[in-house]
Amino acid sequence: MKKPLMWSPLALVLAGVALPAAAKAPPTETYQCGVTTPTPIYAIQGDGARSPLVPDGQYRSDKIYAVQGVVTAVTQGLYKGAWIQDPQGDGNRATSDGLFVYLRGADDLNLQPGDTLCASGYINEYYGHTQLGVTDEQVAKGAPQGTIAPTALRVQPDETLHEALERYEGMYVTMDADSDLVITRNFGFDYDAFRNNMVLSHQSPLYKPTQQYPALTPDAEALAAKNSDNQLYIESDQKAKDGKIPYFPGLDAEQGYLRIGDRVERLSGVMGYSYDQYRLVATNTITAGDIVHQNDRQPAPNNVPGADIKVASFNVLNYFTSASAVGGPLNVTCDDRADADANRGCNRGAKTAAEFGLQRTKIVNALTAMDADIVGLMEIENNGFEAGSAIADLVTHLNAQFADSRDHYQFVEPSDQEKNQGAYFGSDAIMVGMIYRPAKVNLAGEAQAVPMPEQHISGESPDGETKTLDKYQRDSLIQRFMVNDQPLSVVVNHFKSKGSGCYEDWIAGEFDTDTADMQGYCNAFRVSAAVALRDHLKAVDGDVLILGDLNAYAQEDPVRVLTDYQRTEGQRDIITAAGTEIRGVPMHPTPSVVEQGLGYTNLATQWLGDKAYSYSFSGELGALDHALANASLASKVVGVEEWHINSVESTLFEYSRQYSGELVKSSNPFSSSDHDPVLVSLDYPEPVVPVSVTINNRSFLPIIPLLNGQKSPDHAWMKWRATRTFDQASPLVQSLALQPDDSIRVSVKALGLIPVYCGRAPADSAMTVKYTGFRCQLTQP
Repeated sequence: MKKPLMWSPLALVLAGVALPAAAKAPPTETYQCGVTTPTPIYAIQGDGARSPLVPDGQYRSDKIYAVQGVVTAVTQGLYKGAWIQDPQGDGNRATSDGLFVYLRGADDLNLQPGDTLCASGYINEYYGHTQLGVTDEQVAKGAPQGTIAPTALRVQPDETLHEALERYEGMYVTMDADSDLVITRNFGFDYDAFRNNMVLSHQSPLYKPTQQYPALTPDAEALAAKNSDNQLYIESDQKAKDGKIPYFPGLDAEQGYLRIGDRVERLSGVMGYSYDQYRLVATNTITAGDIVHQNDRQPAPNNVPGADIKVASFNVLNYFTSASAVGGPLNVTCDDRADADANRGCNRGAKTAAEFGLQRTKIVNALTAMDADIVGLMEIENNGFEAGSAIADLVTHLNAQFADSRDHYQFVEPSDQEKNQGAYFGSDAIMVGMIYRPAKVNLAGEAQAVPMPEQHISGESPDGETKTLDKYQRDSLIQRFMVNDQPLSVVVNHFKSKGSGCYEDWIAGEFDTDTADMQGYCNAFRVSAAVALRDHLKAVDGDVLILGDLNAYAQEDPVRVLTDYQRTEGQRDIITAAGTEIRGVPMHPTPSVVEQGLGYTNLATQWLGDKAYSYSFSGELGALDHALANASLASKVVGVEEWHINSVESTLFEYSRQYSGELVKSSNPFSSSDHDPVLVSLDYPEPVVPVSVTINNRSFLPIIPLLNGQKSPDHAWMKWRATRTFDQASPLVQSLALQPDDSIRVSVKALGLIPVYCGRAPADSAMTVKYTGFRCQLTQP
């Protein structure tokens, strides 16, 4: 792994070291090829991370070296200069045959691939990138030698991707199937390099360490280090225009799409190194046929045999109706209509009718394909429940997709005492919501809030700065349903995001940096939310399902608090946030140690393994959207699916026009949000009526017993002095399709001809029937 010298450019200047920028003057024809015997490129590169010609601890070589090679590329964007390569090489796999020549005036030489380039200068390790900085205009163009074919990238079994790429630094390379490089971060904006690019990894996409291992464990830290060494950035020479991928001009929302996990083939370019990462500057273009979809789009989730209902979680990516162009009511945070229309106003979603129309169509198409009976929603605008509100608008347009009214949805509306100002659920611009099909499930009581903690506290950073922090979380929503006369409570959640710091981050000096435990900002505050939810749900009986965006990966503290966490001596404790309260009542003035979790089952982990995912961030996959079940509900689960329509897709296909230029969008459900829906299929069979009808034939005549006028499909006759019991396993009882409130009318036919009425009783009561030849009597215990 490269370990570049951490010197700033200013420090290098002050130290008297010439920066590559010194070669700004245009080259002249005074320098000729063959003036100085060139040093072979592979000798300059050597077989290690640094050039053997640059002494340890130094930025550049002690003397000037001459080089000569065939031009493979000329770049004036991310790297300014020419890339040359030895046409024969030394045959040593460990050494690179290519070199970058820093040369701002490369255009003046009119260099083309296949030309010879000769130059003299110092060998520099420029932040880990081995290159030659031309000195005193000592550069010349020689006779053409013909273009060099790219070398196929190979990663050996005993090396990391970064170790392999060091062998190709400066070279002209290409990818094929055996390179086995797949997309781990889709094309988008890279804030480190401040340009659009894409990231590949070897063999499989990268996963968040805390998706698979608890924070700060050796396994989590080892995976983080492994991920860091398994990335190759794909760049274009010039910054990409909005909605364009320069090396993939066929980008298309329907056919020419890229997905995380896809293998990339036949992409060629030159291998550079900057910002602590290897970067391939693409020099050709590829087509959709060069993208091998290894986990292709799935038009709809799977239908699970044996499922009676389906419950889903879906983050709808700021579904807002409050813009003037849409005409919905203002949300609870809006000052006025101008605020809703402002670029950075109270409306976090679409601002134009066209953008909202596309967003709504994509979301509705996704929900239609999901075909769930209960859906927990996140990031829906908190602008009430009247006509035109976000949740009412969504349900109206969703129902228009179904001709049969039995497929229609209604939204869950919190009780009046739970509403803010008599209209809103909470005080944030977004809220959690729930929709359901009344034909499939019945409400049992009113929806209630599960109040979430607030944090109000002052702290001092390690630098001595003080700050007062007021942090909030969205309340959760719980609704009890009856499913085939069995209770199911669904609680929808959206915990505090990782995007901004809380008190614990401030006092740790991590308010503006990545957190050391890799769990993101406000982890302790989310733990407090998990504790509040845990304590509330302890008093809820029947089946319970926790749904939603917990903003925590599967092995992070908040999810562990809701699942199988047990405090163990010698292991890191899970701690709540300080200065918390719930609706004005103090919760934890000081941090509190969590002793035990709720004990729910993480259904995605149980059914899909530790590589379940619903979200992608910074080139790593993980599950932020969860479905957690108590023991009674877990036994009813017959299927769990994360429908990967969003996390692996390009954000360029989302409804927003920002950064996507004139790219043609699609109404399909792919990139309808940035989170994948999570679907849980449940087996809630019709309740079995405990039937017991015992018939005694005390006559000398054969008879045929009848229940509700029906005879048994097999062995209908009863001989004299015989006894028979009919229960729920009997074919005759099963054919009746009894409901719990039904009754059973018992009669017999003497000799199969003469009907005799015996009596009627509730189907779930035990009955004894005696036929004596003179009469038939039904009795109950």
